Amino acid sequence: MSSKNNGSSLAYRIISLVILVVLAFLFLFPLYWIVTGSLKTPQAINSASPDWWPKEFTLRNYETLFSKRTAPLFQIGSLTGPVIPGAIRWLINTVFMAVMAMLLTCLTAALAGYSLAKKRFTGRFLIFSLIVAAMALPKQVILIPLIREMSALGMYDNIWAVILPTVGWPFGVFLMKQFAEGIPGEMLEAARIDGASELKTFTTVVYPMIKPGVGALAIFTFINSWNDYFLQLIMLTSSTKLTISLGIATMQAENSTDYGLIMAGAALAAVPIIIVFLLFQKYFTKGITMGAVKG
Repeated sequence: MSSKNNGSSLAYRIISLVILVVLAFLFLFPLYWIVTGSLKTPQAINSASPDWWPKEFTLRNYETLFSKRTAPLFQIGSLTGPVIPGAIRWLINTVFMAVMAMLLTCLTAALAGYSLAKKRFTGRFLIFSLIVAAMALPKQVILIPLIREMSALGMYDNIWAVILPTVGWPFGVFLMKQFAEGIPGEMLEAARIDGASELKTFTTVVYPMIKPGVGALAIFTFINSWNDYFLQLIMLTSSTKLTISLGIATMQAENSTDYGLIMAGAALAAVPIIIVFLLFQKYFTKGITMGAVKG
């Protein structure tokens, strides 16, 4: 009986490993195709029979990416920084946008989620219901009011016009509330008895317990902000304030598509996302696992 169970367990592990390898290959193949495509010649990219591995490596696409447009490193009023490749400036804009959106969203969502989960006040259920309802609201519905609001605040064509609408992400508040629900009330009461303020209670008791959820939310927010092409397209117009995806789009010729240039830009844009995922991978995995256990 024992040998039969061991045989079944071994077969299960082998099948699981094969499935995971196949899925990993399917998910990694687009990234592989982008990176190798960015190193191909135009003839190889446009060939009717695709080359799975470049027969001739070239850096022409990256040379075009970094030389076709230039922009100042920074521009504050009349003060202008040194001129750098436009792609680098666009990448800096995108990283700044995604990082600030990630930090502000995690902070506000953690505070709001904790308040909705552990504080008792009038209208708490109504507020949470509105947040859940807002998760189903398409962004296109609030586009016109959002543009008018950013224009009234003098933030149109400013990177903050893309950051601030992301900060109040309803999904972030919902996720943090679910994690905060698991905090024992006795720990919060003990902190209050010890004389801890609300801020100290949050930083020393609440945050360490919801850190895996914050890590998962950080990855979700960074990727969501990075890939929000629609909002970036509407809010940003100046060439020095574009994101990497908008910048690559403006470099395309009117009557032709340079796929090598697009792949070079996509490969460059993928680097920060991979770095962020590797940094927060431990918290992301733990957060998803905790969510699955709670469910």
